[in-house]
Amino acid sequence: MLDIRVENLRKEFGSVVAVDDLTITFPAGSTTCLLGPSGCGKTTLMRMIAGLETPTRGEVYFGDRCVTKLSTRARNIGMVFQYPVVYRGSNVRENIELPLRAEKLSKAEIDRRIDEVVDLLEMRHAVDASIEELDNGTRQKVAVARAVARRPQIILFDEPITNVDISSKLQLKRALKELVTRLKQTILYVTHDQTEAMTLADQIALMKDGRIVQYAPPRELYDRPNDVFGGWFLGNPGMNFIENFVNGSQQGAFTSPLFARPLRLDGRAAGPLTLGVRPEHVRVYPAPRSDAVPARVLSRAIVVGGQQLVALQVADFVLKAKVAADVGRTLTQEAWVHVPLERVTLFGADGHKPGVALQHAVDESLHPTP
Repeated sequence: MLDIRVENLRKEFGSVVAVDDLTITFPAGSTTCLLGPSGCGKTTLMRMIAGLETPTRGEVYFGDRCVTKLSTRARNIGMVFQYPVVYRGSNVRENIELPLRAEKLSKAEIDRRIDEVVDLLEMRHAVDASIEELDNGTRQKVAVARAVARRPQIILFDEPITNVDISSKLQLKRALKELVTRLKQTILYVTHDQTEAMTLADQIALMKDGRIVQYAPPRELYDRPNDVFGGWFLGNPGMNFIENFVNGSQQGAFTSPLFARPLRLDGRAAGPLTLGVRPEHVRVYPAPRSDAVPARVLSRAIVVGGQQLVALQVADFVLKAKVAADVGRTLTQEAWVHVPLERVTLFGADGHKPGVALQHAVDESLHPTP
């Protein structure tokens, strides 16, 4: 297994900086998803790693070997593109075995590898079928099988399930999950689909404007985004943001209509702070509670999984909350809202985490003991 390391990697297209001086290591034997919106630089970064684009400057290493000036073929990688790359006029088995025959493997070893990969991708029924008979999703499975059967130490996937139908997309996603769980190769996977990234990745590199803004395991990236972009991009919908929630230099206890108890800041930061909390972390109740504040229900909509997305007005703020269907059905025009402090993230004026946190205050003047 090899890690992938890029050092000060940059790519310019005229005046456009597609990849902006990146230095990062993708660990050996792990699956890393490059995630971000269209135009963020993720495909350009992968193409430079593959040798399909020449960096403006910087270096690419596989393990300790500098491959920056090597051709794609000389890098000995597997690649799967957006559209299936298959050999027409042949069947599935012949497509998978062609690169194996080029490596002069024994017939027994070729057969063993083909059997392993077609079982892994649930293609046993189609192994003798002609490529022309297959739908686009199955053809993409063939492309994946061919890349995997070669057993290169590094495999690159460039949005491999973007251009297949919904049914094939779900099947391919399940197959790829099984694949990345069992493989020992280093895998780099480009996608703009957060569900794919959250499902498949050991680590996600979240990209924006040619830079990696956060590199972390999926759950950490989702629960503790480093900046406003991560909070907005991940999630459906993204985080609630309450701008100018508090001044970062606030000292002592203070109150907020969003919270039933007084608060204080642990630490100090310059300027106003934005509060972020994900809709599914906002608790909504049909009756009063000591830890909740009153709210007015503005709208409700059914979303994925039968949940309800509820818009709530709390004083001058509007919050989105995802609640279970049975909770949503109990709500009328009034509700009570609890925002757990442990689920809150603060962001500074620059959009990044400022190193301060909210805590409940122990202040007799604001919150006397009964």
